[in-house]
Amino acid sequence: MLRSRGKVVSWKTIKDLDAFPKVSDTYIEASPIGGTLTLLAWIAITWIIYWEVTFYLDARFKFRFLPDTEFDAKLKVNVDITVAMPCANLGADILDSTNQNILQFGHLEEEDTWFALSEQQRLHFDAIKKVNTNLREESHALQDVLWRSTYLSLFGDMPPREDIPDYPPDACRFHGTLMLNKVAGNLHVTAGKTLSLPQGHFHLSAISLGHNVNNFSHRIERFSFGDPSPGIIHPLEGDEKVTSSSAMLYQYFLEVVGTEVSTMMVPRMSTYQYSARAHERPVDHAKGSHGIPGIYFKYDMGALRVKITQERESSLCTFLARLCAIVGGVYVCVGMLSSAVLFVSSLVENLHSSRYWSLSDSQINSKGGEFQEDGEQAITQGFPSPSPADAAVSLDGPLPTK
Repeated sequence: MLRSRGKVVSWKTIKDLDAFPKVSDTYIEASPIGGTLTLLAWIAITWIIYWEVTFYLDARFKFRFLPDTEFDAKLKVNVDITVAMPCANLGADILDSTNQNILQFGHLEEEDTWFALSEQQRLHFDAIKKVNTNLREESHALQDVLWRSTYLSLFGDMPPREDIPDYPPDACRFHGTLMLNKVAGNLHVTAGKTLSLPQGHFHLSAISLGHNVNNFSHRIERFSFGDPSPGIIHPLEGDEKVTSSSAMLYQYFLEVVGTEVSTMMVPRMSTYQYSARAHERPVDHAKGSHGIPGIYFKYDMGALRVKITQERESSLCTFLARLCAIVGGVYVCVGMLSSAVLFVSSLVENLHSSRYWSLSDSQINSKGGEFQEDGEQAITQGFPSPSPADAAVSLDGPLPTK
């Protein structure tokens, strides 16, 4: 029985499948035009690839608004505020819509200090105030720069005081972190210490102190919600209010929005940002301006939360396909341009050559005619004209002889 043998696959078989035949260097002719266009093509390809890579790495930020469903989450608030009154005459308290006070939320440290800043401290605080004011006004133009940064805070801590004043401390610094319920509330600093009761709370200053000792000039060094994150601006930081009135009421109305951040610089985290509106007025019961002098931060939670992500416009496969299309497109276009330039150049060269040879032939023909005429005259003058008999002999041949 005969056994059929299949064709053995060899390197020659694979070589026959080559769809990209190579041209021998013998048949390749280089030209200055081709070299110039090749150099320009490489420059164009390098420039376009650079910008494509930059665009691919430059991921865009996406902002999405979603309903806030984290009802049981806690609201972290960071406070650092200095009031121009001694700590013995002031009290800080917070009360939310669940009627819980500060005893359930944490503790704010009270530190006796001086309201007037030293030279270095004043430079530091003025820088915070200027930068934060500019950020509030230009936040939309700078939001990409802020979110791409890796700084959790744009400002450092207040530098220590270089010298100690020669008078007793005249201010109180409240600083610390509180864990609040995620509901509307009111953080306030008023005259007198807070006394908590089952029915509520009140401040002893209304009984023991007069308005002549009140001065609610204040300076806010830190006021934020949640954990620090790059890109979030805290509007109240760097705010300073100075008054000579003994009965001023300062109110800040805050709208707190939950924020979920997931970028290349920041891992997935949940924090908060807020917007603020400020109002101030003197308390004068005789003029119908009622209230209790102090500093009030009234905050409320937004119904929506913001989800911030950083995404690229295209996938890696699409990016590589774009690069290949760019290189191939530039190569083909430059090749077509090179062929067109060489074709036009050959036409101009052929036209110039044909005009040159036609001009040379006409000159040669004219000189040859002159030479022919001169030669005929010379031959005619050198030999006599034949007679009719000689002409007949020459035409008919020699006469027969007898």
